Amino acid sequence: MTRPVSDAIEAHAAAKARIPPAATRSVAHATFHLERTYDASTARVWTALTDPAAKALWFGPPSGEVEIIERALDVRPAGRERLKGRWGGGVVSTFDATYYDVIANERLVYAYEMHLDDRKISVSVATIQLQADGKRTRLLVTEQGAFLDGYDDAGSRERGTAELLDALGRSLEAKA
Repeated sequence: MTRPVSDAIEAHAAAKARIPPAATRSVAHATFHLERTYDASTARVWTALTDPAAKALWFGPPSGEVEIIERALDVRPAGRERLKGRWGGGVVSTFDATYYDVIANERLVYAYEMHLDDRKISVSVATIQLQADGKRTRLLVTEQGAFLDGYDDAGSRERGTAELLDALGRSLEAKA
């Protein structure tokens, strides 16, 4: 997750003093789909997605790049997830999610906001589906996002999500 997030952090730091006037605000909409197959049961993948200790192993920036200020995870309908961290340059990034649909070992649907300091940079709806494939699990992610005022875009979000899914895979391999 380093480069896409770092790019957004650097852009934010450069523009930190400027708040776009209403006339220059923008919204870019995008949808992306990602898929991975893991050598793990759906139950193991589900645990990696929903257990606070297991998710902390893979979800977030690489160790040492960010001081974690807050990490909370409560996966249930109306449950919340929050990850807040301070980057080396002082910028604070926040992932703030609410879960809407939770079907154990099958599906998660949640909406989330991303903030850099006090600026909301995006709002997204994400769906994660798990499908058993023998002893393996096929994971499908669909995300629909509104990217605000030029601070983030679908390309960097998709790359960041792909990097997180790769980190999830490494976490599952380490626990095999």
